[in-house]
This record gives sequence, structure tokens and C-alpha cells, in this order.
Amino acid sequence: MTKTTSSPRADVRDPVKFAYWVPNVSGGLVISDIEQRTGWDIDYNRKLAQIAEASGFEYALSQIRFTAGYGAEFQHESVSFSHALLAATEKLKVIAALLPGPWNPVLAAKQIATINHLTNGRVAVNVVSGWFRGEFAAIGELWLDHDERYRRSEEFIRALRGIWTEDNFTLHGDFYQFRNYSLKPKPLDPQPEIFQGGSSRAARDMAARVSDWYFTNGNTPEEIKKQVDDIGAKAAQNGHKVRVGVNAFAIARETEAEARAVLAEIIAKANPEAVNAFGHEVKNAGKASPEGQGNWAKSSFEDLVQYNDGFRSNLIGTPVQIAERIIALKEAGADLILLGFLHFQEEVEFFGKHVIPLVRELEAGRTLAVAAE
Repeated sequence: MTKTTSSPRADVRDPVKFAYWVPNVSGGLVISDIEQRTGWDIDYNRKLAQIAEASGFEYALSQIRFTAGYGAEFQHESVSFSHALLAATEKLKVIAALLPGPWNPVLAAKQIATINHLTNGRVAVNVVSGWFRGEFAAIGELWLDHDERYRRSEEFIRALRGIWTEDNFTLHGDFYQFRNYSLKPKPLDPQPEIFQGGSSRAARDMAARVSDWYFTNGNTPEEIKKQVDDIGAKAAQNGHKVRVGVNAFAIARETEAEARAVLAEIIAKANPEAVNAFGHEVKNAGKASPEGQGNWAKSSFEDLVQYNDGFRSNLIGTPVQIAERIIALKEAGADLILLGFLHFQEEVEFFGKHVIPLVRELEAGRTLAVAAE
């Protein structure tokens, strides 16, 4: 393996965690007509969750979609689907996506608290601020300006935490109001983890105040480090700490040529109309931010074939190459790698057998090197 240098801070951090996107939405994780041996039904997903758990994955992230589009004709609801996966596993943590607007925080708090008790604390939430204006219009939800969506999400999270931790919870917010509300039973300790995504200034500032985890789109280690340092400095000012998850699409094959050929085929068979429509929607959402940028501001057509810029993390190649690139992302500040695959069941199993052990070996070697200094 290629020897890389690293800082002591990176070497002594906890082992990087692995999560996978739950395909509870049809169409897979790429906007392409390439064959994807991935199912969106519950039987496929139960087996996938069990494979992932046995393969070293600690988290699964369910998706929230209300309308068809960009190859996703069918969508299962995220919270109930997450509960089904938790019932089929023993250790895996499932992150249920919630969209403020359709969910009131009292409903979300009660749903998640109940699932928390039923699964011995294995459920978490991902608060999605929303980028798809057409979806909001289709379901009759008010579409807020960019930063207002993040203000509402922050208030949503503060309401969740208050309901979960306080009796007689009272909140006089701009979006939500509570008066002497007591939820019983409250979730088991520790409280459910709260994730969020985004790359805009509003998203990062929100994470630095209230979120446990911040998901960012795929990118190079250098660009990830800029976000990590920015959020870390802001969070420290607030007496807060945020961990960072990075999106990636993994193509692990015996040779790099094989992996690159798969990537080339995915892009060659991309659906141009769907990719361009998706790009138009998400770039417009980002342009609505005060700084005029968002998660997909610098994404090319090829990047957009994978919903969250997963190709840009470059986990494409042999297991050795991928393991080394994961370590580079970790050294840039990533605490978790959120993965998509073309053929989920077989590729999650391959990744767990051939990539994760190499990552653990590299992490152990760096820890020993620091201890010897």
C-alpha cells in the first residue's frame, strides 16, 4: 500500500464509521439506465440490512421522497420503513429522514421515541430542510426561502430535543409553539442522534449550533477539510461539537480498470433529461441562498448522475485504493462514509469483506505510529 503521512489528531480519532443509503426509493442511486440489481421492496431491503450489519456497517440512511422524479417512480415512507429494517436487525442503527413541514416536531418526537424503545435506542433522524420546490407544491406545503428553511429546521431540532429531555416543554418559536407539553415515555439515553445535510452557509451554521452530525456531498479531501475546519470553529464558539459524514459512491473491483469501466458505463447510459432536470432543480435551490451556492454549486453533468456527488469522493478502484482514499477522507475530518452502490446486496458484502478490513489495518498502523512518536 502507498504510505501516506497524517497528523496525530487524525490518527488517534475513533475508527471511521460506515453507512449505506437505504434504497427505499426505486431507481437505485444513479440516474442511469444501466442495470442495477437493487430492489426498493421490503424483502430486498431486509436482506440488505442484515448483510450490511454482518459486513461492518453501523448505520443505514432511509430516504424521504413524496413525489416521483429523476428515476424514482416509487417511494416508501422513511420512518415506517426504517422501523421495519430495525426489526430485522440487531445492531444496525437506522437513520430515518424527516422533512419539516409534512412532519410536526411533536409527531416526529413521539414516533421516534416509540421506535427508540422498541429497538433499544437504534433509531436516529436526518432532518432534511428541502430542495425540491415542485414536491412542496404537489403536496400543498409552503415553500420558504432558502435560509428560512434552515431556520425552520433548526427550530424543529430544538423542539425535538426539548420534547425528548424536558417536562412541561414550552416553546414560542416562529414556526412551532408548545405550552407545558410532556412526552412520556421519553427516549432511552443516550438521546437519538440528529443528522442534517447541506453545504451552504446557513446549513453549516445550523449544524454548528444544534446537530450531532453534518452530511456533506462527496468531494476531495482538501475540500472536505475546508468544511470540517469551518464547522468545527463555529461549533467550538457555541460550545458544541459536530461530527461529519461524507457521501460517496463506491465501485470496488479486482482491478482499477474494471471499476473505471463500470463508472464509464454508468455515465454513458445516464438519462440526460432526468440528470439535467435534477441539476436545474438543485442548482436553483442553491442559488437562492444569500451566497448563491449550495450542495451542487460546482457539480458537473457527470457528478449529477449520482444524486449527492458521490463520484467526487473517488472511491472507485481496487479495495486497496479505496481503503487508502477513505483514510485520506478521515484525515480530512470525516467521521463517517455514507455509501451508495450499483448492486447493493452483493457490493455491500464485497465492501465489508475486502475494503473495511483494510481500512481497519491502516487505522491501526497509524495509531501505533503515533504511539511510538
